[in-house]
Amino acid sequence: MCGRFVQARSTGDLTALFSVTEPATDLPEPSWNVAPTQTVAVVIDSAKGEGEQVRRLEPARWSLTPSWSKTIKTKFPTFNARSEDIATKASWKGPLKAHRAIVPVDGYYEWQTDDNGIKTPTYIHGADGETLALAGLYSWWPDHALDENDPNYWTLTATILTSSAIDELLGIHDRNPVPLPEHLWGQWLDPTVIGDQALVDEAVRSALPVAQTLQFHTVPPLRGDGPQLIEAT
Repeated sequence: MCGRFVQARSTGDLTALFSVTEPATDLPEPSWNVAPTQTVAVVIDSAKGEGEQVRRLEPARWSLTPSWSKTIKTKFPTFNARSEDIATKASWKGPLKAHRAIVPVDGYYEWQTDDNGIKTPTYIHGADGETLALAGLYSWWPDHALDENDPNYWTLTATILTSSAIDELLGIHDRNPVPLPEHLWGQWLDPTVIGDQALVDEAVRSALPVAQTLQFHTVPPLRGDGPQLIEAT
């Protein structure tokens, strides 16, 4: 599971790292305490008609809403998507085909509960402060209560894929997000590559060496926002 994360890199840093050609102008401010349904920055590749693919950095609501949903709020949580059977699930199989995203994060949080029921957050991050490119999906949700020409008619929404936790992280949580290695970024984002379970399984396998380099430490309870949240206790 990945229920809170840090996204504190500047637009310029993310644009350079992911070779973005069209960064949006309304991206969210850096945050060390991003929660589901908040706005996050995602990397997507898209092409209109017969035009060339464009790599974009866009703001998205962190909780994917399928385009066929009548409301933006879904019945079940959709900020994470299980990778194991993703191609068979109604909410995921459509976006998987051509709407795949990367969610760049500095790190994410998981909680451990002791015998007294006290929960302690653990911050899990890349080695040497490297940005993690988490595998995700995206969907454009139309608000039919608005006119189609209304600038708020379409909302970009996104989810983060998870897999069974690697041995090194199993003591913290039984799931972890899927951090893509750089050599797989292009294939994952390419909308001309038809996404299926085999592609997801390849991503999970390729993510294993990256996941095994992750580092972690306990941090204070998450209150407010700011870089102090990731300081070790």
